Amino acid sequence: MITPDQALPGRETPLVVGRPHLVVGTPIDGSAPDAGEEEAFFALGCFWGAERVFYRQPGVIWTAVGYQGGFTPNPTYQEVCTGRTGHAETVRVIFDPQRITFADLVRVFFENHDPTQGNRQGNDVGTQYRSAIFTRDPDQARAASEVARDYQAALRRAGYGEITTEITSAGPFYLAEEYHQQYLEANPNGYCGLGGTGVSCPVGLTPA
Repeated sequence: MITPDQALPGRETPLVVGRPHLVVGTPIDGSAPDAGEEEAFFALGCFWGAERVFYRQPGVIWTAVGYQGGFTPNPTYQEVCTGRTGHAETVRVIFDPQRITFADLVRVFFENHDPTQGNRQGNDVGTQYRSAIFTRDPDQARAASEVARDYQAALRRAGYGEITTEITSAGPFYLAEEYHQQYLEANPNGYCGLGGTGVSCPVGLTPA
């Protein structure tokens, strides 16, 4: 991981996505959630497949992909791929907490990638593919840590190593380019490098 002084300078102008979400039709922008909605941020490898995992969940209102956890303001995809921005490919999830809880989203996060691989997911290698949960408040941080603790126990029983997921406060989220948004809807046969461990993640249960 680079240090802030090693990061690319970036730019002041944010990227704008002109079209709506390809699945639910909502605008894709950086606006705050509406009343009664909440947001969460998850990085679990290539964001093409990761976004589809989340917008298919009942209770998720809309999603967007972008870059988070680094130092370069308003980076481009090409810059992120150099490893010199510090960002991870991230999915922003706007959800209805009455229909799906944040802890349930953390379960979805853990079950749909291998959180023990460090800076990679399968053949995708680099800090942009690291596993991370960028939390909005202390309640999210606590819930993420509790689910991670329980999932670590389940992974150990299945013979996996230590979880490397970064759980940290959310910094700025920068939208990715339009062609990355809902990529697998526009390209049904497109690349998806995600692969879970096959280990179920306990939420609301006490592991035996």
